[in-house]
Amino acid sequence: MMRRTFLHGAAAVGAAAMLPRRASAAADLKPIYQQVEKRHDEALARLQAWIRQPTIAAESRGITEGRDLTMRMLRDAGFGKVESISTDGHPGIFATLDAGAPRTIGLYFMYDVKQVDPKEWSSPPWEAKLVDMPKLGKVVMGRGAVNQKGPEAAFLAALHAIRGAGKKLPVNLVFVAEGEEEIGSPHFPQIVSQPQVQAALKRCEGVFMPHANQSGDGTVTINLGAKGVVECELVSSGETWGRGPKRDVHSSNRARIDSPAWHLVLALGTLVTPAGEPAIDGLFEKVRPVSDRDRGLLDEAARRISEAEAKRSLGVEHWARDASWRQALEDLATKPTVNIEGLVGGYIGPGGMTILPHRAAAKLDLRLVPDMTAADTFAKLKAHLAKRGFGDIEVKMTGGYDPNTSAADARLIRAQVKTYERWGIKPILWPRLAGSWPGYVFTGAPLKLPAGHFGLGHGFGAHAPDEFFLIESTDAKLHGLDDAVRSHVDYLFELA
Repeated sequence: MMRRTFLHGAAAVGAAAMLPRRASAAADLKPIYQQVEKRHDEALARLQAWIRQPTIAAESRGITEGRDLTMRMLRDAGFGKVESISTDGHPGIFATLDAGAPRTIGLYFMYDVKQVDPKEWSSPPWEAKLVDMPKLGKVVMGRGAVNQKGPEAAFLAALHAIRGAGKKLPVNLVFVAEGEEEIGSPHFPQIVSQPQVQAALKRCEGVFMPHANQSGDGTVTINLGAKGVVECELVSSGETWGRGPKRDVHSSNRARIDSPAWHLVLALGTLVTPAGEPAIDGLFEKVRPVSDRDRGLLDEAARRISEAEAKRSLGVEHWARDASWRQALEDLATKPTVNIEGLVGGYIGPGGMTILPHRAAAKLDLRLVPDMTAADTFAKLKAHLAKRGFGDIEVKMTGGYDPNTSAADARLIRAQVKTYERWGIKPILWPRLAGSWPGYVFTGAPLKLPAGHFGLGHGFGAHAPDEFFLIESTDAKLHGLDDAVRSHVDYLFELA
């Protein structure tokens, strides 16, 4: 699953009625829609070229090339000012498109993707092949297809269609992008805090990220916020512990030598209760109680979202702690989590090697809800381990940021509701994305802007093998690439 934990996940799964492809369009937008259809192959080729450029921050692979390609795509789409912004890590991008419009809207893109193991894919992850998928239609398959290059390419295609129709963009755009989202955006605040970027964003009415918001049954969710995240690595070793071996030794020595691997496992066991609830000391001190508004949204979501479809899409039969459907939705939106992403130590190949490993490591992510902060949560994690005799374990924060929240009556959100309704879709208002994105840099001080996601379209497999984005749909309730592009056209004019 994607690091952001199925971005709309269970919150966007439901049994929707068959939806109309499009309500009647305003006459002055018809030339733009015609351009969308005319430029379909061009838009698809642009997306495929983007996918074919690996941009993996965790491996420092292709990031400079990915930045340069993204900057060329922005210039081609009409952005007049496009700059690379240096950080202490990988670079970002700042761009503006001045249409002389009364209103200005902010855009957030990411141009990095997750790592891949090509052996797990049915189609090579960097070839961006078109694949016929039963019951869905034609999809483009490749790393980054839905997270996030497909939706972002759909937005750029909307700009091409507007210009191709000889129309003027109805809003000005301020654009920021990073190449480190998939490692927790450790340097994104450095981009946004640049004086020229701050000044431009302060003119915006809000910031949104293009997204494929349709679940497999056609329902659409509008997230009114997102959880924050702490990504970290825990390492237990004989060298730092002062016990156990400083190099791998024969496993028979376990009778007389301490095990760094077991030391790590025991430490991890203190972080959760037997039921899997977070057990880090003080973790819940700053958790904001669930509001009446959110309870009402969750009640409505529980009525409209299909529990059976949610379980099917996730491949599960039970919710944690055997929670009810309503409780599972509340947990998803409002509870902090402690998750093991990966755990490794010693030999894991075929057969056995009978060693006592000198080192073991775990990758963790902790999801945060208002009013938690990444810095405070990380400090609590370290203090918890030290208090229980695990202070020797190295704990390194590799990325993270705070949660964010936007008001349901913000113009940015109201425009989303109106745009989806124009397509015959009644969106589900969802309290908080269970995954994470660095929207806090926009919603927090000093900008204090509403922020969120928007876009029709469907895809699956983010952070997993066979990731795809729907191009030509054979399912009447799902929208392909051209409709995703048209949805962005409609949204821009609604924002105006």
